[in-house]
Amino acid sequence: MIIKENLLFEGSTGEAHLYALFDSGATFSCINEERAKEITTLLPLRTPLRVETAAENHFLEIKYRVALDFYLHDVRLSDEFMVVPGLSEDAILGVNTFQKWKLKLDFEHDRVIVDPKVAKAMLK
Repeated sequence: MIIKENLLFEGSTGEAHLYALFDSGATFSCINEERAKEITTLLPLRTPLRVETAAENHFLEIKYRVALDFYLHDVRLSDEFMVVPGLSEDAILGVNTFQKWKLKLDFEHDRVIVDPKVAKAMLK
């Protein structure tokens, strides 16, 4: 299941509003390579990551990652995003991010629930 929201992302060199998919079928959080370059410096992975896509026998090689802050309902969160060349979406938030920040997806109301107390507790 997927929910899409327009979020403010902040990187080391700038900020941008990006449409982010909250995708319960994605493990990692990802960002489109061109959008990432607009707001931060790409950090090379020592060893590229080869990941399988939803298409059978189709793999992508990921060579970079970035650390970004993003705001969900005015709550500042942060995570690592894999930089995916040619990604059709601006950004995808995966289950690793959901678990880290205890985000809940409410598909009935097409919304993402974040508890501001969780973000504050993790930053202490």
